[in-house]
Parts: sequence; structure tokens; C-alpha cells
Amino acid sequence: MSTTPQQTATRAPAVFGAKLVTPLVSSAVLNPINSTLIAVALVPIAHAFGARPEQTAWLITALYLATAVGQPVVGLFVDRFGARRVLLTGAVIVMLAGIGGLMAFSLDWLIAVRAVLGVGTCAGFPAAMAVLRKHADAAGQGVPSRVLSVLAMSSQTVMVIGPTLGGLLIGLFGWPAIFAVNIPLAAASLLLALFWVPRDDPATLTHERIDVVGILLFSVTLLVVLLFVMEPAVGDLYLLGVAVVLGVVFTWFELRSRTPFIDLRMLAGNPPLLRTYLRQSLAFLIVYSIMFGYVQWLEAARGLSEEGAGGLLLPMSAVAVVASAASVKPTGIRSRLITNSLALLAGSALLMFVGTRTPILGLLAMTAVFGLGQGLTSVTNQTALYSQAPAAQMGTASGLFRTAQYLGAIAASTLIARCFGAQTTSAGLHHLAWALLGVGVVLLAVTVSDPALRRTRSRQEVIKAGK
Repeated sequence: MSTTPQQTATRAPAVFGAKLVTPLVSSAVLNPINSTLIAVALVPIAHAFGARPEQTAWLITALYLATAVGQPVVGLFVDRFGARRVLLTGAVIVMLAGIGGLMAFSLDWLIAVRAVLGVGTCAGFPAAMAVLRKHADAAGQGVPSRVLSVLAMSSQTVMVIGPTLGGLLIGLFGWPAIFAVNIPLAAASLLLALFWVPRDDPATLTHERIDVVGILLFSVTLLVVLLFVMEPAVGDLYLLGVAVVLGVVFTWFELRSRTPFIDLRMLAGNPPLLRTYLRQSLAFLIVYSIMFGYVQWLEAARGLSEEGAGGLLLPMSAVAVVASAASVKPTGIRSRLITNSLALLAGSALLMFVGTRTPILGLLAMTAVFGLGQGLTSVTNQTALYSQAPAAQMGTASGLFRTAQYLGAIAASTLIARCFGAQTTSAGLHHLAWALLGVGVVLLAVTVSDPALRRTRSRQEVIKAGK
């Protein structure tokens, strides 16, 4: 019996109700909140262990390195073993990492804890996207754009309030609180997933063997590339040669595999999806450079407290949330992405004029401009991802989406370390601004020249069906 559009619309609230969406959101936000809580803790942690900025940068890099490698792997596990199992496992890992963060034996120990946090928080986003897609297919409709927007906006919101929340926690309890907060957050995610996320249906899983060799080759190749990118030097150029060899072997193996870890043929035949990954990576290179580099400058050069530095990012948070809310429509993607690129370009240009005597109102206005770009980035690119990725590979494709984001974050931490060096100064901040201007120009060029973005309507029909 066929389902009329009226019946489909009537069923939508029941299929995508609060009991389904809430646990998915609570799990998905664990990664972005941990990615930004650390922003205002770098300086006090450096003081506690007598570390330099390039050493504390590893607190950022460790989480992003683990996340960049782990996201597509966890996405594959979602496709193979089910989203609920992966969500529960991830929550337990995050709780253990939160406990480990309270045992501050050394800076190296905290770096390892951040890596474990990266692994545990990988579960949320690919699992959420897979659950939504399966429920949409079972209901014979697309995922309502409002649901995709809630998922993106929640992650966006906690990411932009992360520095402010981190400053508050540090002011009240000291920097270990940014690790301890994961214990109650992960416990809540665990309980919500346990009681409200439907059990995994074995009939909907692929039951194919895990491409262990492909996972290992992918992980080692990415690790070698990132090791060079994080500390580039002429003496380490051999790492690029090693990465090329590993990449060739990985490609050869995956093309011959019956059940590849990453379907390279699908990616090669899907240029719009690849360009979405590239836009996400470039945009977040700029966003995270501000999150960490600018905040670090506010504390070390401008002399603000952790609470004060976090408070100065409030306009960025507010504008980002409003921009995210305004991006709920499944159409008009190209215009929003162009606006996003222009906002990030404008913010990078304004950053060149920032100094220790810049009025507070000027600093607030600049962060608001960055907030516009940040707010448009995730929601719009995530909407594009949903329409471009194959349903059967939504978990893996979503994992790669987050990998692209955190490749940008890793590049940002490397860029910050190179621009600031051993001391955080206004001159280093201006060097960072020039680099971000170049990235912004590339982002704008990629967006404007993307022919797929001009065909927004045809690519969004499945989302419109769920509205």
C-alpha cells in the first residue's frame, strides 16, 4: 500500500521525536565540546608543567589526530555492528578518559588522555547520521531538514561556547575541571543511548568482514602524513615519501578488496562529496586557528584571564548560533557557503589590525564576523553531505566528513605553533592572519567554482520530502 505525502508528514514527528534525537545529540556534542574546552586551558597547563606553546599544542593535536584516524573507522563499525553498540562503547571510553584527566601525572599523560578522548568521542556523529538515515528509509521519507539542523546546531553551539564554559570551569575548579566534566556528560549520554536509542536490527547491518588491513594501511598513512605536517622540516621530508608509498599500497589493496574499508571508487565517482570534504577542512582550519591561536594571544599577550578570554568569544558564539538557526533550509546552499567564505576572509583581514591596545569593542566585532562564518559552515556542509553520500555508507562517509574537519584542526594547531614559536606575540598573531587570508582565498575559489552547488534543488529533493 502506497503512502501519501500527507501520511508521511503525519508520521514524521513520531519517527524523529525527542526520544530519538536527544541521545543522538548528547553523544554527537562530546567531540566538539572537547575540541574547544581546551582552548582557555593551554596557558594554565603550560604554567603548571613549565611547558612552551609548541609543547601544549600537542594537547590540541592529540585529540584531533585520534579523531581524524578514528572517525572513518568508527563509522565503519557503525555500518557493521550497529549505531547503539558504538554509542554505548564510546560513552564508556569518554568516562574513563575523564577520570584519567584528573590524574595529572605529567603533560605527556594529559596528551595521552586527550588522544583517548578523541577515540571515545568519535562515536557520536557517524552513529547519529546512520540512525537518522535508517529511520528515514524505514519511514519512506527523507530526514527532515529541521532534524539535521538540530544535530548540526547543537554541535556548533557547544563548540562555540566551549571556551566560555572552559573559562568558567577553570575559574571555579581549576584546569583539571575541563577533563572531569566529561564524566557526567558521558554518563548522561550512556543512559540516554541505553534507554532511548532503538536496539540495532541485525537485518539492517551489512555483516561483511572488516577490512583490517585497509584500516591499518589508512591509519598508518594518515599518521605519517600528520607527523610531517605537525612539525615540517627538511630533515623529515622522507616521511612524505613513506606516505606516498603507503598511500599507493592502500589504494591498490582497497581497489582489489571485495569489502573495502573506504570505497575509493565511490569517492572518485563523487566529486561533489570530495569538494564538501575540502570546504569543511579549509573552513575549520580558519575557525580553529581563531579558537586556539587568538584565545592564546588574548591570555598570553593581552593579559586576560581564562574567564575574560572566554567571555570575549561570546559574540562569536551568539552570532554562530543565530547563523546556524538561519541555515535550516535545504536550498540556497551555494549562497550560504559563499557568505561563509567571505565572512572568514573578512575576519582574517581584521585580525591583521589587532594589537594589545585594540579597544574591546573592536575585538568583539571581529569575533562576531568569525562567528558568522563558523555558524554557516557546519550546518550547510552537513546538509550537502547528507544528499551526496550513499545511504549504505553513511556511517563511513560521515566519519570521513569529521576527519576532514579535524585535518583542518590539526593544520591549525601546526600553523599556530609555527606563527607563534616559543612566545605568543602580536607579531605572531599577524603572521597567522596572513596565512588565514590565503586559506580563505582558496576556500572562496573552491566554493564559487563548484558546479554541483548550482544544482541545489535536484540534490535536496530527498531532504525536502521529509520536511
